[in-house]
Amino acid sequence: MWLFALFVAVPMIEIALFIQVGGAIGLGWTLIVVLLTAMIGTALVRSQGRLAMAELRKSFNSLNDPTEPLAHGAMILFSGALLLTPGFFTDACGFALLVPGIRSWVFRQIRDRIEVRHMGAGPHGGPSRPDPRAQGPRGPRGPARGDVIDGDYTEVEIKEPDPDRPRSGWTRH
Repeated sequence: MWLFALFVAVPMIEIALFIQVGGAIGLGWTLIVVLLTAMIGTALVRSQGRLAMAELRKSFNSLNDPTEPLAHGAMILFSGALLLTPGFFTDACGFALLVPGIRSWVFRQIRDRIEVRHMGAGPHGGPSRPDPRAQGPRGPRGPARGDVIDGDYTEVEIKEPDPDRPRSGWTRH
């Protein structure tokens, strides 16, 4: 029900703001402001998106939890959609989501309302099941630091590229 109210309320707010701003500064300036906010917003989304991708890569490389950088990236993407939507209210919300402090606050609000019961990856990307043998000092969540972790691997044969076939640019060969 709240989603329906949002889909009704946002356009009504935008129409009211267009009438008010258009009456105050005129139609031409109103359209210029809408176009400028879209252009400025696109540039900001691009730069913030690069920063978010760098943070995501950093968390993957250091094997840290990527949840927050992923959430920031999703909020930046959403802010881009809001900034490209013509309107003053959506632009204000979009610009607000580009502020890292506001994104962190939104992330904390969402994180506090979500309970993760189990997270992991098993064979072929499916969910893993807790190993009853992994009852180290940390309990059923996994082995403690220094324990041996058993795993499987498959050797992959690396083929030399066909010299007659054109290169795609996606490989280093």
